[in-house]
Amino acid sequence: MIIHLKENISDDKAIELAAKASAIYYKKDGFYVLITGSAQKEINPELEPYADEYFAMSSDIQLASKDYRPELREITLGKAKIGGKTNNTLMITGPCSIESMEQITQSAELLKKHNLTTLRAGCYKPRTSPYSFQGLGLEGLKMLSKIRDEYGYNIITEVRDSTHIDEVIEYSDIIQVGAKAMYDQGILRKCGKSGKLVLIKRGFGTTLQEFVQSAEFVLSGGNENVMLCERGIRTFETKTRFTLDLCGVAWLKENTNLPVILDPSHALGYRYGIADLTRACVAMGVDGLLIESHPDPSVAKSDAAQQLNFDQFTTMFESLQPVANAVGRNII
Repeated sequence: MIIHLKENISDDKAIELAAKASAIYYKKDGFYVLITGSAQKEINPELEPYADEYFAMSSDIQLASKDYRPELREITLGKAKIGGKTNNTLMITGPCSIESMEQITQSAELLKKHNLTTLRAGCYKPRTSPYSFQGLGLEGLKMLSKIRDEYGYNIITEVRDSTHIDEVIEYSDIIQVGAKAMYDQGILRKCGKSGKLVLIKRGFGTTLQEFVQSAEFVLSGGNENVMLCERGIRTFETKTRFTLDLCGVAWLKENTNLPVILDPSHALGYRYGIADLTRACVAMGVDGLLIESHPDPSVAKSDAAQQLNFDQFTTMFESLQPVANAVGRNII
């Protein structure tokens, strides 16, 4: 259940009421919001005199549910906006990992060529093997910060674990919680207190319920700036890396109020089909795309097989415009 307390409730009283209801609470626009896991349909009589309105929810998908907030949340990314009534699809691109200042500057120039606003690059890499390239860490974050200062881009980069979450919060504009970190409540709770934009990737063995519940950890911390990213799930198929769950995307759009981003690069794992998958994503009217691109993928230190070179990215990007126009979307 979600309870909006009246605006004149003091901090001490709100804390007392939250304790009585065994509720999580946060303050928004001058009033307190209490969230409890109780499935009861009627409010506790002790709370009723202090409540402005309440919402009885059928599951732990609460703040992200359209039953609570029917309209799609609008997210502001610098000068760009997605969600709400904008009809914008955000194109995020850049290399899997930042490898050098020269490489990331070349990527920044690619965004400039296409009037894009948001650059991605990993600094802390959650690799499956301990012997693979693990990223440049804080050095990489500082490089991305220089690019932001020079070009004015939004910077999105991944947090691998809670040991460097403060560094990622300081140097980035969007915190990416990766598929392997989606269950890390320390990261999620820290993101909930940060106020920074958060993009959560779906784990490859995660149900839609579990996926949205991870967003609830951030939302219930008082941070409403959350985006969901579908990046493929593991099925019985072995010919592709993962299976991009477009059915799941349709469910998220129907049932949640959070912007949905799609990552075709990680789903397929090979560059040959990225353009086709991306066009299909645009046709669904999604809120954003996450595409890996690299000046020379043949020398990339991570995920070389799935990254597009700049000519391939440009060809794909140009092919998206007719599809976007057909479904009334603007690629930004």
